[in-house]
Amino acid sequence: MSGSALPRVAIVTNETPGSEVAAERLRKVLGDVSIDDADYVVALGGDGLMLQTLHRVMPHGTPVYGMNFGSVGFMMNDFAEADIVQRLQSAQRTKIYPLSMEVLDASGKRRIALALNEVSLFRSTHQAAKIQIAVDNEIRLDELICDGILLSTPAGSTAYNLSAHGPILPIEAPLLALTPISPFRPRRWRGAILSNRAEVRFVLHEAEKRPVSAVADNIEIQNVREVTVREDRSHGVTLLFDPGKSLEERVLSEQFKF
Repeated sequence: MSGSALPRVAIVTNETPGSEVAAERLRKVLGDVSIDDADYVVALGGDGLMLQTLHRVMPHGTPVYGMNFGSVGFMMNDFAEADIVQRLQSAQRTKIYPLSMEVLDASGKRRIALALNEVSLFRSTHQAAKIQIAVDNEIRLDELICDGILLSTPAGSTAYNLSAHGPILPIEAPLLALTPISPFRPRRWRGAILSNRAEVRFVLHEAEKRPVSAVADNIEIQNVREVTVREDRSHGVTLLFDPGKSLEERVLSEQFKF
């Protein structure tokens, strides 16, 4: 991008009527290129669209500016057409890194997926899961009986992690939140806060009788036997926010809501 030339912008939507109308109006100002060729991506939708878009741009590192046409819109800015180029260029940048989930399934196959919010394990039937938890190759909990468990990034700590009564983490904190989902035994265990350098391994007990699925954001793998999770610093994505409305500020403000 040079001089006074307009930036190359890709526009994506959640395909609701409102977002489609807004996209057409923005294209008259910004044009529209493919994500592969863009300097910026403008995402018109909710947090679900933002997550999908961040995964799409991860190989390119293209910054994403979201405008809310969804329900919550925690990672989105308010919609406005005015001064859109200036807003893109002056936006505050927040870089976040994903978790890498490596799964060993019942067939012996290993699969890898990335998660920007959290990696979750869920029971697949009426029977509770039995999960052993090791941190950096040291067993910390031999057996957690529960509906599931999740490991969250700071960016994801205000999402499902918060709903499961996990802690909110400052966005720049070098931490991860390990949070049980409906724990039965040990009943009073409420999880742990870990270094983002930690490697967490989940081993399923009685896995055939008590099947469990592993989910990295929107990628689900069924009938898992072992799941290893660590932060992946080789991938990263950049979110753009209007000045004074950064993700750091939103995460801080969330801690004072009730």
